[in-house]
Amino acid sequence: MPSDGDQNVEVMLVVALGAAVAGFVQGLSGFAFGMVAMSFWAWVLEPQLAAVLSVFGSLTGQIIAAFTGRRDFHRKSLLPFIAGGLVGIPMGVAVMPHLNMDWFKLGLGGLLVLWCPTMLLSARLPRLTLGGGLLARLSDAMAGLIGGAMGGLGGFSGTVPTLWCTLRGFERQVQRTVIQNFNLSMLGITMASYLATGMVKPAMWTWFAVVLPAVLVPVIFGARVYKGVSDARFRQIVLSLLTCSGLAMLAASVPRLFFAH
Repeated sequence: MPSDGDQNVEVMLVVALGAAVAGFVQGLSGFAFGMVAMSFWAWVLEPQLAAVLSVFGSLTGQIIAAFTGRRDFHRKSLLPFIAGGLVGIPMGVAVMPHLNMDWFKLGLGGLLVLWCPTMLLSARLPRLTLGGGLLARLSDAMAGLIGGAMGGLGGFSGTVPTLWCTLRGFERQVQRTVIQNFNLSMLGITMASYLATGMVKPAMWTWFAVVLPAVLVPVIFGARVYKGVSDARFRQIVLSLLTCSGLAMLAASVPRLFFAH
């Protein structure tokens, strides 16, 4: 029978492994830290701790990316997402302590598993040609609002905006730039909100010390791999990651909801 100390070491190893894998994926794609990390952490951590660590790890990865690579902004494309996200964050932060995260993961995971493979297997990705007018900006802001709310729920800020950018047919570099800067903004504000509302407990700082070093190198390595990826391959990677993230969410939520005693 393993001792409590052995169990704690095992949990820390799972947390560190999840952070490392998620860091690489984030460095490669510019998003998805929270979803990848949760596929590991949901089995060993309480939901609120996992959500806070997800925001912390994702924010750490975005900060590393900001200092290790060339950072464009594409303000015209980015600003509607930011505006919507600022409205969405307080909604997510307010709801998070009361939300059943398993039902949330079930709904989002089901959506990703159904929609993303359909796009991935299509001979030609569907594109929403909304132009650059008011409708396009409002639509981008709505995607940002949903992303901001999901960021407040636990660091999932990039999922819906990334899917939306793919549907809009953004070029690879524009999409990556928009998502990275959007995530950096949303995650920074979300983390500040968690600190201000007391959601970050003193005991969580030990876990921050586990996640931080585990993220550093994989994020940089993922960013270097990204440089050799074509536009078509990048879209395939993004949609595949979203599909895998959906499967991971279903794997984490379905047993808890339907098979737990």
